[in-house]
Amino acid sequence: MNRRTLAVLILPLVLSACGVFGGKPAAPVTAAPVALNTYVNPDPAFEPDNVLALDLSNGGRVLIRLMPQWAPGHVERIKTLTKQGFYNGVIFHRVIEGFMAQGGDPTGTGTSGSSLPDLKAEFNSIPHVRGSVSMARTDQPDTANSQFFIVFYPRFALDRRYTNFGRVIAGMDVVDAITRGEPPANPTKIVQASLLSEGKAPPAAPVAPTQPAITADMLSNSKSN
Repeated sequence: MNRRTLAVLILPLVLSACGVFGGKPAAPVTAAPVALNTYVNPDPAFEPDNVLALDLSNGGRVLIRLMPQWAPGHVERIKTLTKQGFYNGVIFHRVIEGFMAQGGDPTGTGTSGSSLPDLKAEFNSIPHVRGSVSMARTDQPDTANSQFFIVFYPRFALDRRYTNFGRVIAGMDVVDAITRGEPPANPTKIVQASLLSEGKAPPAAPVAPTQPAITADMLSNSKSN
């Protein structure tokens, strides 16, 4: 059998497999989805550029492990806004007992965000457990911008519907102490947000003004008046 004869016999088989002769096309081969690792390293010294430090007005510091493996675009947005000082002074405006604490809106109303464009959703299979940090959005999927929430207790109904991008690795007791309300009467504030790699110390607590010491002369003068 010469080469020409072989080509004549093989070509119809190839064309048929491709559906050129009207046969059923071969089923496309799709790669299996990559399983995301749910492990979160609790050591702040590991990759400090991916550890978000929130110093709150209730006097505590919260450390959040950012997970670019889960949601690279959202992690990059959080880091960008943090380096800009965007979150400094922003309150937790929606805090629901047994559910979550939401912040990240500079107006404190829950209706605003940053001047950067909204993000494409990066929904994933990572479960929303206690301490999970996820991005808030409207009822449309690609509307996350700057607002985020921290989950008090597991809420698996949020999985694959909100972009889970990190988890609290220290200071969950500080999160638990965030003032409740929608909005709270006296909201807890993010005094300073920073990346641990920046090496910023927690802001010093304000010093209460000292009262002058009461002397005997002051007492006698008050009696005489």
